[in-house]
Amino acid sequence: MNSIYITPRRVMTVAVSSLVIFLLAGCASFSQDGGFGSVANTARDRLGKNVSWTKSEADQDTITKRITELLGKPLSVDDAVQVALLNNRGLQAAFAELAISESDLVQAGRLPNPSFSMLRASKPSPDGREFKIEQAITLNLFSLVTMPKVSAIERRRFEQTQRMVSLEMLRLASEARKAYYTAVAAEQSVRYAKQVRQAAEASAELARRMAKVGNFNKLQQAREQDFYADAALGLARAEKTSFSSRERLTRLLGLWGHQIQYSLPERLPDLPQAPNELPNVEQMAMAQRLDIQAARLQTEALAKNLGLTKTTRFINVLEFGPARVLEGTAGSGYKNGYEVSFQLPLFDWGTAKVAKAEALYMQSVNVVAQMAVNARSEVREAYQGYRSSYDIAQHYRNEIVPIKKRISEENQLRYNGMLIGVFELLADARIQINSVNNAIEAQRDFWIAQADLEMALIGKPSLIPPKGVMAASNAD
Repeated sequence: MNSIYITPRRVMTVAVSSLVIFLLAGCASFSQDGGFGSVANTARDRLGKNVSWTKSEADQDTITKRITELLGKPLSVDDAVQVALLNNRGLQAAFAELAISESDLVQAGRLPNPSFSMLRASKPSPDGREFKIEQAITLNLFSLVTMPKVSAIERRRFEQTQRMVSLEMLRLASEARKAYYTAVAAEQSVRYAKQVRQAAEASAELARRMAKVGNFNKLQQAREQDFYADAALGLARAEKTSFSSRERLTRLLGLWGHQIQYSLPERLPDLPQAPNELPNVEQMAMAQRLDIQAARLQTEALAKNLGLTKTTRFINVLEFGPARVLEGTAGSGYKNGYEVSFQLPLFDWGTAKVAKAEALYMQSVNVVAQMAVNARSEVREAYQGYRSSYDIAQHYRNEIVPIKKRISEENQLRYNGMLIGVFELLADARIQINSVNNAIEAQRDFWIAQADLEMALIGKPSLIPPKGVMAASNAD
């Protein structure tokens, strides 16, 4: 085995070279925006919205005024998204990850503190008290040598954090859109359920009076009472669903106190004239998805870390600094020199560290590959759901609802001409209840599917089928 002799000249050369590297790199410092600029740009470019990182009472006052302005009128879906981006405290907590990550980056680029060590010993002697005093100031030279690589790794982690925070912001916007459409549809269903209950109540009262005078048998009266009971139950379920949907929206918007008295429009937006055609939807997702970009950055960081691990597998602590030693009486003077310390790889040759780094790297590579496979499937599923939801909602709008309306108009004419009675007219309205509820749900499902598609193009969507606005049918 060849021996390595560390001469003073070699040590000084390493020290000077490391110091030059440090001086050229400069002392790392915090950025003016803490990395928030890229997140704000993502909000403007992809959502057309503003986002704010609240750090002071003045910032909070500005946001509160803006939210009050938006809540002063019936919320549109864009206003709801804007309120969520400004007011959701979970998102504000995610912004703190930027500061944490940047702190690690700055720390990685700063010179380590020197170490000071001192030994003092004495004993009496015929010539006076003898002393042994050793004093040394050492600096971790190896940390200087590895500083550029460590800083590069932390830089990639910081960029990954920026993308993950941006993704969290976009996910919040998507969830706010879906919750908005669900809440509006639920309130729309409640209003319709109230109309159904009023009609059923009038029918049941009329049946009771006719049965009282002998013009209605018990079976006919029971049927009308059953219709009224179902209508009342349907309204109760619709109100429960509406309350839950509104509270979910309220949580996403971060509202409390008097702010929860916001109002929503009476009905969902109309369907667009035609759905968006996206023939290259998979390629768009691969180019735009922030979760895949963040995972790739993590893999690159691990690859760099693997190289660093191989570099430091034998010597991971190398300290050098001036030292002085006094031996003898207090007036005998100090001997000047230097001290070098490092770990000897006698027991741990670093193979476990390298194996772990390699395993982590291969794990990350496979995670990214699986994410790409999942992303392609998710965006295909989201696009298919978007197109199917549009076709279903369009079918209700163009076919089913108009047909039901014509049937209702014809029965109204027959009732006016005394060809049918009031109960036959109400029976027809009873049949239409499911169609109206299904039409509301189909329209809601389309807007939710559009939000899922938009999210699938930029990050992992939540492809969970929405629940019906009516928990159960009001009529058989």
